[in-house]
Amino acid sequence: MTRFRIAIALTVAGLTLSGCGLRPLYAGGNSGPVASALSGVEIAPIEGKAGWLVRTALEDRLPRGGTPKYKLQIKLDDDIQGFGVRRDDTITRERRTLRARYQLIDSATGTQVLDATAGSDAGIDVVSSEYATIAAEDRALENLAQTVADQIVSRLATMAASEGAAK
Repeated sequence: MTRFRIAIALTVAGLTLSGCGLRPLYAGGNSGPVASALSGVEIAPIEGKAGWLVRTALEDRLPRGGTPKYKLQIKLDDDIQGFGVRRDDTITRERRTLRARYQLIDSATGTQVLDATAGSDAGIDVVSSEYATIAAEDRALENLAQTVADQIVSRLATMAASEGAAK
């Protein structure tokens, strides 16, 4: 009897969700409209170590093989601020912030299709070992680059899906 109730509940839930208008973002897999749109994005070089990390993360996430229809231009702001000060004025905690302003440019017309921002921050403990603190700062930057790349790809995919639905 319990399995029967679970089966009915799952069926009702499935019917309810199918009627709400939710659609899978990557429907169609590699040949779907979102994947096709994302494969046409060319990433412009980004300055600095943070730029290299973000660009590499984006290249890992975006499908390849399409004809470049868009150019993604990104400007980064990487900042470390100290806070949490002891009585002897030494810093005990830092916050690393990585912000990206990105623009999607139509390669054929040169018009700007999207202008948006992404960003994240991370807290870092400052310890007595300078090496450990530098390693923590570097690791924080690597994690922030991954997070920012995820945000950018999510925004591009959402835009591609909404454009595909409008057609």
